[in-house]
Amino acid sequence: MVKLNKIYTRTGDAGETGLGSGERRLKSDLRVETYGTIDELNAVLGMVRLHAEGELDAMLARIQNELFDLGAELATPETGEPLPYEPLKIVASQVDALEREIDAMNGRLAPLKSFVLPAGSPAATHLHHARTVARRAERLMVALAKKDGETVAEVALRYVNRLSDHLFVAGRIANDDGKADVLWVPGASR
Repeated sequence: MVKLNKIYTRTGDAGETGLGSGERRLKSDLRVETYGTIDELNAVLGMVRLHAEGELDAMLARIQNELFDLGAELATPETGEPLPYEPLKIVASQVDALEREIDAMNGRLAPLKSFVLPAGSPAATHLHHARTVARRAERLMVALAKKDGETVAEVALRYVNRLSDHLFVAGRIANDDGKADVLWVPGASR
């Protein structure tokens, strides 16, 4: 169980932060930027949940918890040194759950005939915002995985890739099962 007695520690005042392994990194470090973007995504999902209910809200609540797990995983790089605790990791069954939900939601939707603009209902609009943050997080995770001396688990990359797809389809569901989607009209203002 996490216990937070004191919110400020002053240990970050010089521009560094501590990773789950105890290592200190600059707050501008790519790993810190990556898990910070996962945290931003989680905050955007909190905004979505102001407008969500029922099954959508339940899915997003689960995903928010999983994003905390992913953030913890990214904040605890593998060093080869044993840790005094079992670090959190995204697992394949979490990716599988996203895929099942995507398939179920997509089964309710008519095929698209154009790209969807990030608009419509408040929930849909925030879901599209969340999708773009998820894609940025994915780009950062890929960059981190390619950096010498850094690792990112393949299952974590699959998870965030699938999550952006999930958020896109959920955005269509939040737009009256796609009936209220706002479609791109190429060259409409020419």
